Amino acid sequence: MYDHHFLARCEALATIAGQRLESPVGSVVVKEGQIIGEGIESGKAKQDITCHAEVEAIRDAVKKHGKDLSATTLYTTHEPCILCSYVIRHHRIRRVVIQHAVANIGGATSAYPILTANDIPIWGEPPEVVFVE
Repeated sequence: MYDHHFLARCEALATIAGQRLESPVGSVVVKEGQIIGEGIESGKAKQDITCHAEVEAIRDAVKKHGKDLSATTLYTTHEPCILCSYVIRHHRIRRVVIQHAVANIGGATSAYPILTANDIPIWGEPPEVVFVE
């Protein structure tokens, strides 16, 4: 399946982040089988706490392909945190594929499941969330 292919790219991006002394997290946004955005954890390098891999991948996709990400899948090595989950929901990403859960601050598995909440009407339906280990 394609999930493992795109997660392998995320792992390669995570390796780059780790080599740069960032948290080893990588993420890609995919539309119609093509990567349209990539991101690596960059908070230390950019001195900006919002530069998580998922947010960076979404920013890259929006810059190159516009704001409508409703037909996309976001792949990531680690479960999006609460901040990233908000951004994913804001852009109405349809599917999120995650390699590793992050229980304390994860947007799906923590006490604050922003990624999967279905009681916030302005966001519409939550994305499909898939864990692939």
